[in-house]
Amino acid sequence: MSTRVFLVVVTLLAAALAGTLTAGYFIWQSRQDQGPDVVIGGWFELVDHTGEPVTYDDFKGKWPLIYFGYTYCPDFCPTSLTVMTQALERLGPLSDRVMPMMITIDPERDTVEALAAYHEHFDPRFVMMTGPPEQIDRAAKAWRVYYRKAESDSATDYLMDHSSITYLMGPDGGYVTHFGHDVTPEQMAETLREILQKAIDG
Repeated sequence: MSTRVFLVVVTLLAAALAGTLTAGYFIWQSRQDQGPDVVIGGWFELVDHTGEPVTYDDFKGKWPLIYFGYTYCPDFCPTSLTVMTQALERLGPLSDRVMPMMITIDPERDTVEALAAYHEHFDPRFVMMTGPPEQIDRAAKAWRVYYRKAESDSATDYLMDHSSITYLMGPDGGYVTHFGHDVTPEQMAETLREILQKAIDG
């Protein structure tokens, strides 16, 4: 790897990490400023990887596990989606209550066809969504997600700087908790099991 390529990779990774820390801090600060009832998440109208229209209301009654990423992501996104997949495997029958989801932050390239191909690499229960840029932006803002296109001379060969946080929402659509990029499948599965079992036990 050349020095120039190495520096570019390091810069992008640092930017993505900074985005994760920024989003995590924003969530924490929002809850400090506005109390525990601060709204994180909200309604959206998008299209899934099969071409079907979906809204957030379609997932009421489930426990949505939501990640914002994109298919061209070289590191953070596939790692996070793999962690989600492995965590669900560890949950056993309880995993049927969870709805793993990815919302793209790169709708220019992440068409329905691109998401369908990407979907094959992860848990088959994943719902991967795209849509008009304004709807993507609305959803990202609702979940306090940071993202922006990295500077590039190419119109198609570029990366996206973005936060890397996985959100767990409740059956009523409300925010429950979130996981940082450094969470392991075991840690995520343990937290999910505790929350789901507590809900079952009442």
